[in-house]
Amino acid sequence: MILVVDHQDSFVYNLVQLVAMAGYEVRVVGSESAFAPDLVALRPAALILSPGPGRPEEAGCFVDLVSTLPVDTPLLGVCLGHQAIAVAFGAVVTTAPDPVHGKASSILHHGEGLFTGVGFPLEGGRCHSLVVDPKTLPEELLVDATTESGLVMALRHRRRPWFGVQFHPESVLTPEGPSLVANFLAEITVAG
Repeated sequence: MILVVDHQDSFVYNLVQLVAMAGYEVRVVGSESAFAPDLVALRPAALILSPGPGRPEEAGCFVDLVSTLPVDTPLLGVCLGHQAIAVAFGAVVTTAPDPVHGKASSILHHGEGLFTGVGFPLEGGRCHSLVVDPKTLPEELLVDATTESGLVMALRHRRRPWFGVQFHPESVLTPEGPSLVANFLAEITVAG
């Protein structure tokens, strides 16, 4: 079972649909009513932290969940979820120089991990006013993708199957989003 923790995002079911279309059972729980140890006890095959409004420190159980998740459980954070992964490791989330809402941007990447087999640059739908400050990232987290201006658009953990994307793979503005999600789901086989 893939557990999706929803933080009041209106498009979370687009993400759920991508996972379900790959043949996985999906369970959705709300971040505000969830308690991190209870979610870990469900022993999901993988965990997805959804997009949503606000700051990661105020996103219900998001940061606590990252801190208590078993290291071998694949994790994908999208937008707010991506920011929560960074914050859980001590990074700082700051106001973006130019908030972007409902626009596609060119995403520059190295063609590895989530980005295996996708185009370069990748067109990614963005809807955010906050970004991870790359100068505050710890050694454990690596930047996997940026905008042309250098804003962090994806990160991954150096040793764990944990990934974050600032843009929205579930958006129609990210044509290769299903491939990114499929690459994440392939981590279940590798980790399991």
